[in-house]
Amino acid sequence: MPVFQWEGRNRRNELQRGEMEALNAEVVRANLARLRITPVKIKKKPKDLFENVSFLQPQVRESDIILFARQFSTMIDAGLPIVQCLDILHTQQENKTFKKMLRQIMEMVEGGSTLAEALGRFPKHFDDLFVNMIAAGEAGGILDTILRRLAAYLEKAAKLKRRVKGAMTYPIIVLIIAVLVVAVILIFVIPVFSEMFSDLGGQLPLATQMVIDLSNFVKANVLYIAIAIALLAYAFHRFYKTEKGRIAIDKFVLKIPIIGILIRKVAVARFSRTMGTMLASGVAILEALDIVAKTAGNKTIENAIYTVRTGIAEGRTMADPLMETNVFPSMVCQMIAVGESTGALDAMLNKIADFYDEEVDQAVENLTAMIEPFMMVFLGITIGGLVISMYLPIFKMAGLV
Repeated sequence: MPVFQWEGRNRRNELQRGEMEALNAEVVRANLARLRITPVKIKKKPKDLFENVSFLQPQVRESDIILFARQFSTMIDAGLPIVQCLDILHTQQENKTFKKMLRQIMEMVEGGSTLAEALGRFPKHFDDLFVNMIAAGEAGGILDTILRRLAAYLEKAAKLKRRVKGAMTYPIIVLIIAVLVVAVILIFVIPVFSEMFSDLGGQLPLATQMVIDLSNFVKANVLYIAIAIALLAYAFHRFYKTEKGRIAIDKFVLKIPIIGILIRKVAVARFSRTMGTMLASGVAILEALDIVAKTAGNKTIENAIYTVRTGIAEGRTMADPLMETNVFPSMVCQMIAVGESTGALDAMLNKIADFYDEEVDQAVENLTAMIEPFMMVFLGITIGGLVISMYLPIFKMAGLV
């Protein structure tokens, strides 16, 4: 539907401007008349030349989806029809990509689709968890409650993701800077010292000679080294894309000290939060486990959840097969067993998630505390070692003088 830009004067003769979607200018004129605005100028909004170039359009962020769920739940709770809610959300949306998406969702709902079916057409932004919970909310007549739960779940999931990213960002940045500094020293600084030492003549200390040889090798083969690193990264990426590769790497990652513990705690927190939210919203347990497995983020944990799903399908409880996987802590399995026996599994899962959110915070602090001195020692040994090895001949000459 085309968009029209308009200018008009209200009853107080004040000039107002705006945009409106309509079939033609006459419809815009009629809508403005209902708002008691006398149109002065109505023109069709020019098309964006890059409208169909996806990477040049603004991305739909996680915060946009959270705000959408919050505002949608408030309007549904106030008694507004779904189509009217979508129309209001679409009108006030500033993100062009999300605005276009909301218009398409509104048109699909107007055409007879359910809200869950319409949202399911955009799996990149509304995953299986979101769609299934909306479907459960529509079926149970509790869409406002479901949307509130979704918003709360997404906020906590985003917070958890930020913590883990924050813990990983510092060491990665320091490592990249260290590699760049070492590369600059080897390619540009060491050759200057090498020429100076060759002019002086004499036998160089072993450490100095080794650094000069390394510098010469790097300088002569820098292009091949860059290609080799790129090929290794590509090979690793391709291997990780295979089923066998992902299982092997994900299993290895869980065994890494500190980092493996952090990833395991993050997985437990995500599993508990997602399961608790879906069960409280009326999603069937087998369907919930299927969705949770897909969002696990680690193949070992994903396979463990599928094992639990198979056990439940055979008539077992959740706690027993979960314990047999040896992936989830025994405390979690015991708390789930208590939740199953008392009929409050969703509440127990949310308590486990709250506990492990705090555990993740502590694990992130421990990781940061351990990484900082390690990175300082690493930088001191590498860069300090290069500098000292270059000054050893100078110290030797000073001693002779």
